[in-house]
Formats: sequence, structure tokens, C-alpha cells
Amino acid sequence: MLLNIEHHTRYVYSEHVNYTIQQLRLTPQNGFGQHVKRWEIKVNGELHPTEDAYGNIIHTLVLDVQHEEILIVAMGEVETGVEAMSQHLALPLPIYLRDTPLTASDDVIKTFARQFKTAAYAQNDALENMMHALLERVHYIKGVTQVTTSAIEAFQFGQGVCQDHAHVFIACCRSLGLPARYVSGYLFTEDGSLMQTHAWADVYLQNEGWQSFDVSNGCRAGETHVRLATGLDYRSASPVGGMRSGGGIEGMASSVIVNQSGVPFSLQNRVDVSALVENAKLMKQAQQAQQ
Repeated sequence: MLLNIEHHTRYVYSEHVNYTIQQLRLTPQNGFGQHVKRWEIKVNGELHPTEDAYGNIIHTLVLDVQHEEILIVAMGEVETGVEAMSQHLALPLPIYLRDTPLTASDDVIKTFARQFKTAAYAQNDALENMMHALLERVHYIKGVTQVTTSAIEAFQFGQGVCQDHAHVFIACCRSLGLPARYVSGYLFTEDGSLMQTHAWADVYLQNEGWQSFDVSNGCRAGETHVRLATGLDYRSASPVGGMRSGGGIEGMASSVIVNQSGVPFSLQNRVDVSALVENAKLMKQAQQAQQ
């Protein structure tokens, strides 16, 4: 499957920002069933590429002149469903058994996971069963959690979105002694309903390597998925993150469009940049009104 991706992120501020530094994990790589045909990132600042400890391509964005907005556009074409399934390990496997504040498990999560503990030869089936059971336990509902919500909190709420599902699933796997990691990326949907980045989990199984589970959709990650970055949790694999000096109140709007190449142009979804800008302005006004 050949996918065209266009990802816009715009930040607006109520006051001048004196300095901004951000890390952009917005560059997909070859491997794991995907091949990058072309890719570019456009920003109103300088980009410095490097690679992090997890093997992700990171671009550091630096803005050292006063500004009131930042526009980041990542776009390109990625072929999925290809045979190249690299299992390269940038870090030793035991690293992916480490708990983080977002993926730590408590007794409730450990008890839930324990019922899916099985022999090595049956782990794939057991993990699929756990994925479906988890989706029934933590319903997909937007707006009830934040990126700072932990796996323990999401499991208690019984509600969350894709990053919560990934965090809880990772917590379950690690409690069973299975190395697991967070994956950020994009998801193609036929109706174009997903206008944001997506998240799922990789689990390392002996003799099988990394296996990918998209809990929110109750399926294995496949040719409709494009991976951007991996890490121990959302914080180490988030598409955009950073810090600034000044700026007052921040407003942010983001939109992702994933279209299948070859589909007639009239049937494809497109990014409405004007709506994206207006959304950011409305967020800024709403936040100013709260002062």
C-alpha cells in the first residue's frame, strides 16, 4: 500500500516567545514492513538531525529570535506491506522491561495480566486475547485522559485513547516479563476519520522478534500503520516535544491526513490549513479569557 501523509502542527502564543527548542520525531524509517519513498519536514526555524538512543531519527528545532507562532509540516510518501522486517535492536532487550511513571503496573494490572501468562509457544495468541480483553476493560473515549495519564490511572478510569491503551498493554507485558515498547505513528483509515497521530505497542517474543499490537483497533499493526518512533513510553516517542522561554499562554492545533496513492483526487481528504489556523486562534482566545 502506498500512502501519502501530510501532518500539520501549529503553535500560537499570547505573548512573544524569546527562545524555543523542540525535538521532532517526525521522520519514518525503512524497516518493519515499510519503505520511505520521500519525506520532508518544513519549519520556520533551523533543524539539526541526529539519532536518539532508541534508534529514532530526531530533528532538533531551534528558534532563537522572537516569535508568536510555530508551524511544522511533515509530509511524504511511504510504502507499507513490504517484506523488509528489520529487527534491529538499538538497545539491549532488558531496557524494555523497565517501568516508567507512565507504564508502571500495580496489583490490579498485574492480576489482570497474569491470566494471560502462558508457554512461550502460545504467547502470540495469549497476547491477542489480552489485547481484546483490555479493549473491553478500557473503552476508547476521547477527552477523559491526557498525555500525562499513567497506565494505572487509565486502567482505573476504564477509559482512554490510543496512548493509554499502549501504556496499559506495555505495563501488562512487562509485568509478565516480556520486553515491550511504545510506538508512535500514523494510521490509514478508509473514511479518513483519524485526523491525528496514532500509537500502539511492540512486544518482543523469543524466536519471533518484535510483534506489534494496536489495542485501540483490536488488531495487529500492519500495512495501514506507518511508524515514526519507538520508546519506553509516550514521552520518549512523542512526535513533538520541547520547551520555550516566554510566550505566555500556548494554543496548539494539529491535523494529520493519510491518503492512499492512486485514489481519485476528488475522493481524498485534504488538510484544511485555514481551519487549522482558526482552531489555533480560538484555543489562544479561550486560554486568554481564562486569565
